[in-house]
Amino acid sequence: MDKLLEILAGVRGGVDYAAHIALIDEKILDSFDIINLIGEINDAFDIQVPPEDIVPENFNSAEAIYAMINRIAEDNA
Repeated sequence: MDKLLEILAGVRGGVDYAAHIALIDEKILDSFDIINLIGEINDAFDIQVPPEDIVPENFNSAEAIYAMINRIAEDNA
């Protein structure tokens, strides 16, 4: 989770990602941030986020993003 929090801070700083649970709903992250985030996640976690997983509920919180990463990694194992 620490690696993900670092990535999120690099995409858009000044946000307490550990506490926010509505990153998309509150428009903290926009579509460009999500595109950048997906690229960083793919590289850092050696996964490929499939298009069907690029939905708001998977990016609304750091916990949701981390759960998606773990699910994709398990599916690819």
